[in-house]
Amino acid sequence: MHIYSFEKLETWQKARVFRKEIYILVRKFPKEEIFGLTSQIKRSASSIGDCLAEGSARITAKDKAHFVTMSYSSAIETVNHIIGAHDLGYIDSDDYNSFRLKLDELTNKLNALRKSILK
Repeated sequence: MHIYSFEKLETWQKARVFRKEIYILVRKFPKEEIFGLTSQIKRSASSIGDCLAEGSARITAKDKAHFVTMSYSSAIETVNHIIGAHDLGYIDSDDYNSFRLKLDELTNKLNALRKSILK
């Protein structure tokens, strides 16, 4: 089986684990949110890794960096959804803090990746 370049990225590997953790987390959300916040947070969390994978297939450094920026934007969108889930009482403070720390780590890695691509 061929291993694609994005699969070797530590940042993508962390995004992959994060997506799985988000999917598990949203099982706690009310059923009436399935087409609302549940759908939005799953989409934005998935997009973090999706953009890294898509960007890895681009040719120019500028284009690759653009997709890392899009991945970063998806991570920030996910921060907003985590805040909303906490505000609405769908997640407790422990989950909120845990996911915020994970997102901090991901965004820091995304920033470092973008800088390294543009060097």
